[in-house]
Amino acid sequence: MTARAASVSVRAAHEGTTVKDLDAGSEPPGDGASRELSAVDAGGSSVGRTVDRAATWPGPGRADSDATHQKSRPKKRRKRRRGRKVFARDAGQVAAEPPVAPRRAPEPPSRPIRLEAPPPAFRPAVRSQEVPVFAALDLGTNNCRLLVAVPGRPGQFRVVDAFSRIVRLGEGLSANGRLADAAMDRAVEALRVCGDKLRNRPIRRARLIATEACRSAENGALFIERVRAETGLALEIIDRQTEARLAVSGCGSLIEDDTQGVVLFDIGGGSSEIALIDVSGRRSARLANHIVSWTSLPVGVVSLAERFGGRDVSRETFQAMIDDVTGLLRNFDGRDRLKHVMAGRKFHLLGTSGTVTTLAGVHLGLERYDRRRVDGLWMDGESVDAMIERLLSWDFRQRMANPCIGADRADLVLAGCAILEAIRAVWPSNRLRVADRGLREGILSELMAEDGVWRRNGKHRPRP
Repeated sequence: MTARAASVSVRAAHEGTTVKDLDAGSEPPGDGASRELSAVDAGGSSVGRTVDRAATWPGPGRADSDATHQKSRPKKRRKRRRGRKVFARDAGQVAAEPPVAPRRAPEPPSRPIRLEAPPPAFRPAVRSQEVPVFAALDLGTNNCRLLVAVPGRPGQFRVVDAFSRIVRLGEGLSANGRLADAAMDRAVEALRVCGDKLRNRPIRRARLIATEACRSAENGALFIERVRAETGLALEIIDRQTEARLAVSGCGSLIEDDTQGVVLFDIGGGSSEIALIDVSGRRSARLANHIVSWTSLPVGVVSLAERFGGRDVSRETFQAMIDDVTGLLRNFDGRDRLKHVMAGRKFHLLGTSGTVTTLAGVHLGLERYDRRRVDGLWMDGESVDAMIERLLSWDFRQRMANPCIGADRADLVLAGCAILEAIRAVWPSNRLRVADRGLREGILSELMAEDGVWRRNGKHRPRP
């Protein structure tokens, strides 16, 4: 095989190779190897663009020493040898090769490398007769989360893709009133991953929301515009009442038929939503219709930990956190709207947040967090007390070493426990149910119900 034929063969082999991101949030190793980059258009189709280095092969390396050629006029011949340019002027003379300067490694950028052109905007796909796909994205003060699902039996759905990353968008917000540059960079990188996932599927309907950090930050609206320009995602900043309603909609299946009253709370990074739900009368299919009172506390695990300290928390500091949140709850005028059902066993608390799921994981002694064992778990008052006492006895390193807490939550978990203790003091109950679900599930439930996919005995029929 000639050198040229071998080079063409190698390029053909490279053009059939695709590097895919199989792990949410991960990237292929930057080893300098040839790879194929895929750009995805708004309709979900992929357009491939191959980028590879020119294959270099040793040239023949032959020198023509025929005497007849020595008498003729020297001809300038261009040859390839090991990928470098060599000029042969006669049989015994080869021009000196110019030195090649070493290639300098690129300096790392001070900020993430941005795309030369913004990615295509995400738009839901055209309706089809196939089983529809829905998506929900929640950008909170601490986390960026995405769920993609298809409807199942009436009131249920099956998750087909998911993404979650701690970005700490609200880091420093309580002190400065603005989103920090580093925090926004982290969030945009996570949202790029979400955008790729959404454009790779025929999404029928989607809702992409942002909560407290973008709601309260001075530069929140500017950040939303940056997200649109750099990721193609149009985020919607929702109000506190909508946030509370979506949390209730996401947890409806965890409230049993004989329940009369529930206090549902969602301890977030920058705010905490609390909804009082009265189901003592006739119960409708939509649980959000039974909210009799709600509030949104302007405090969450990130803001509380930044004010009081989250790494080294003494018992005095922990009590000061509880008192701070309790003072906010005293100003909640509707806190007594469930007083008529609180005395019986048909009343309970329902927590949907990283705080309660972390407590449940520690309570179960999990070596690795397992959502299937945590979601829907019942904990009695004594178990909750024991878990909080255990966390208070641990220092920062011990909390960080626990597999259900880790480095990302080690400085936040006690602030969350303080908010939980304040809630338990105002609405005492010996039963707490843990929900590893919330806003995203509520969004999906509402989108599917509005779209009518659960109508007609559960058959998936697109709306006209």
